[in-house]
Amino acid sequence: MNTYDLIIIGSGPAGRSAAIQAGKLKRKVLVIDRKDRLGGVSVHTGTIPSKTLRETVLNLSGYRERSFYGRSYRVKDEIRAEDLKTRLHMTLDHEVDVLEHQFNRNHVETLMGMARFVGPNEIEVATEAGDKTRLTADSFLIATGTKTYRPDTVPFNGTTIVDSDEFLEMANIPRSLIVVGAGVIGVEYATMFSALDVRVTLIEPRDSFLDFIDTGLIQDFTHQIKENGVDLRLGSAIANIEDAGTHIEVSLENKRHVRAEMLLFAAGRMGATQNLNLKSVGLETDHRGRITVDRDSYQTGVPHIYAAGDVIGHPSLASTSLQQGRVAACHALKTPTLPESPWFPYGIYSVPEISTCGMSEEEMRERNIPYEIGIARFRETSRGHIMGLEHGMLKMLVSLKTRRVLGVQIVGEGATELIHIAQAVLNLNGTVEYFVENTFNYPTLAEAYKIAGLDAFNRMPIPPELKVKKDP
Repeated sequence: MNTYDLIIIGSGPAGRSAAIQAGKLKRKVLVIDRKDRLGGVSVHTGTIPSKTLRETVLNLSGYRERSFYGRSYRVKDEIRAEDLKTRLHMTLDHEVDVLEHQFNRNHVETLMGMARFVGPNEIEVATEAGDKTRLTADSFLIATGTKTYRPDTVPFNGTTIVDSDEFLEMANIPRSLIVVGAGVIGVEYATMFSALDVRVTLIEPRDSFLDFIDTGLIQDFTHQIKENGVDLRLGSAIANIEDAGTHIEVSLENKRHVRAEMLLFAAGRMGATQNLNLKSVGLETDHRGRITVDRDSYQTGVPHIYAAGDVIGHPSLASTSLQQGRVAACHALKTPTLPESPWFPYGIYSVPEISTCGMSEEEMRERNIPYEIGIARFRETSRGHIMGLEHGMLKMLVSLKTRRVLGVQIVGEGATELIHIAQAVLNLNGTVEYFVENTFNYPTLAEAYKIAGLDAFNRMPIPPELKVKKDP
């Protein structure tokens, strides 16, 4: 029977980074995943496909140039589903190829099949060939990610009523689309297809959405997506979804009805743990199939079993999963490692993009931190004028007591790239003076940091070292 130092179940961002880290440490490591899923949800139905689709939509539709050439401007007059899929499949094939090369270069073994625990240090793998293989390891990392939540009340049919996995394989771009669930996935797809001039209705039973994002930013974002044509329906649960053949009919509990050619159900995901037989090793999951871990080491309640990535819940980002996998592998292999930095960026690849790092205004108030706000709007920057940006803003939160920057929120073009400046300043305990003192390339969107920094600085008390001494 083969024995390994570390067996990793799942090859998404967490499993991938853990495997490469173990390979760098010259340990015997094995990654188990299904043949058609090397790279995990991130590569096949999640992060990479949705971001590729977004870029394709914005390029082919000419969306970014419409402020100059008018709303009727198009790069390609008739955009078909095949146009979207061509670039999608090229990108996915490249991602899998790069992953296989990384595994080969770092001597990471792979086995295609479904794994389940049969003992504390033993797993059974049902391989693609139909065989069952038993393997042992000193440590295990569960990095199985998530699967779509598919309630029985939704009449999925794989073509016009679909989940977020099936949505990528659409045969035709619909003229109208209902998206159920205004979480990250629902908001991303709803705004993308609105950019294609699809009539989109976004339904969220709760009175608010994306609650972890600063409320002021969400208000600006909501204004933009409504202006772009998204019909946002908040605060009413769904009473019934009917597949009427030629269309989908949704009845809301407030007695309103919505009709469209296609419905995307994107209300939540579940931890993909049901086939792992976790009870055999004394592990349990929560009601959504997620595993509880120590957030410093990613160790589960069973000392030699670790878990990382979306399977452990929030924040469920590919970026944080990559970090978690690396840290978990180091702990599992008893190797010292640098800890994760306290502040990480959150990116939502909607149209427009949203990205945040640090605290929101609501968190500042909850912690009773006196603060000042600095605002910059992209249209105030020369680069914004050059790019034709009518919207977009950067909001900076600064402590009045320490003058430290404690949060930055951005909505608009390039938000997910721009946020890393804030991340560096936050993690290095930088103050608002950093943005006042430093020179930014001109013209750039990054100059918005200078504008927001000055906006906050000019509202705050003058620091003692800057006060002019009066003549005696």
